[in-house]
Amino acid sequence: MKSTEAPLLVKNKQQSEEEERERIRWEKMKKVASMAAPMVAVNMSQFLLQATSTMIVGHRNELSLAGIALGSSFANVTGFGILFGLSGALETLCGQAFGAEQYQNLGPYTFTSMVYLLIIAFPISILWIFMNQILILLHQDPQVAELASVYCLWLIPALFGYSVLESLVRYFQSQSLIFPMVLSSLAALSFHVPLCWLMVHRFEFGVKGAAVSIGISYWLNAVFLWVYMKRSQTCLKTRIYMSKDAFLHTKIFFQFAVPSAMMCCLEWLAFEVITLLSGLLPNSKLETSVISICLTTSTLHYNLVNGIGDAASTNVANGLGAGNPRGAHDSASAAVIIAAVESVIVSSTLFLSRNVWPYAYSNVEEVTRYVTKMTPILCISILMDSFVIVLSGIVRGTGWQKIGAYVNIASYYIIGIPIGLLLCFHLHFNGKGLWAGLVSGSTLQTLILFLVVGFTNWTKEANKARERILDEKVRRDDSFVN
Repeated sequence: MKSTEAPLLVKNKQQSEEEERERIRWEKMKKVASMAAPMVAVNMSQFLLQATSTMIVGHRNELSLAGIALGSSFANVTGFGILFGLSGALETLCGQAFGAEQYQNLGPYTFTSMVYLLIIAFPISILWIFMNQILILLHQDPQVAELASVYCLWLIPALFGYSVLESLVRYFQSQSLIFPMVLSSLAALSFHVPLCWLMVHRFEFGVKGAAVSIGISYWLNAVFLWVYMKRSQTCLKTRIYMSKDAFLHTKIFFQFAVPSAMMCCLEWLAFEVITLLSGLLPNSKLETSVISICLTTSTLHYNLVNGIGDAASTNVANGLGAGNPRGAHDSASAAVIIAAVESVIVSSTLFLSRNVWPYAYSNVEEVTRYVTKMTPILCISILMDSFVIVLSGIVRGTGWQKIGAYVNIASYYIIGIPIGLLLCFHLHFNGKGLWAGLVSGSTLQTLILFLVVGFTNWTKEANKARERILDEKVRRDDSFVN
């Protein structure tokens, strides 16, 4: 009798364990999805601040459109992208500290980020002051360069507002406090659109008005989040205070901030390089227009799927900080599955509408026909980007920013761009060749990051996170005693 019952008990136990794992997996997927959806609203609202400004200015004349487009591109690569990347250190530090219930660390980490981002904004501002001369050296049209430099000059206050805002966004994100960010970002966007229209068209300030309205909107968003943090009981244990102790966390902040910025900026720069190279082709106006349309579409998708990456980063960091390697693993797996579904839906929709969607950007038959031919390559690019963005979020949550930076260098600058140059200039695939080079880079990046995440010892990473948090606690206590 016992020999008959024993295998049955083992089988029932295994079945119940499998059901429990499936239940936990499903719960993690719902948790990641419930955070990703509102984060999409936050990211899209911030993206639309600059996008709507470009559209409003673009209705003045073609020269104004070219000037603000060039200025925005330069500002994103040399300014906003750097600050955005540096603030990514908080996804590791605040996320893991919150998971470990070391709530008192979140305020100092965030204030450290604010201080250093504001300091770094100063040399960026000086660079923007001399932007006109830089663009002329890069053989840009003098009139367009002049407008772009004026736009960036008046955008400098926005740079400092963005420094505070991005630090606060990471602070709230690490605690899964998404509602305040959704409310503040939507309020800022709603305020920005009429303000920008008035500044540009009613008061005739042109690109200056667009830049000033962006700066006001960033500061408004930042002030709203700061007031909420100071007044809300939900932030009582993690509240940010201004203190000279900000410099106490300098080493650990830059340990994650520098490679995090490299991860972000190297990828953005690769796309800007491709855009500049398209200007060297025989039919440069057509090639640049098509590449710009593909880049705009890709950027729009980036801001859409980045919400999933943010959710993955937060949940993985919280799990590791809490000493819950299984939870971190399940969160990472759930995010990848959601990204897979999203990428299939978006790329399939884009491919099926390949004869229609190009008309959203242009009515010129030559341009729309070329974009239609580019759509299959763009679909593969979007497919890969979905995985890259989510895997990069997992990397930031785990604290592997250095690995991410090295992978970016290898993928885009050793493989992607050289392949793009070969296909474009030697095999004469032109713009399609340049974009195919980027696709090869993002495909390699996806494969490497998949291997890194797939072979991760999550228990080891959880132990490392706990040790780091305990070391910081000892260092802070020693500093307080001294």
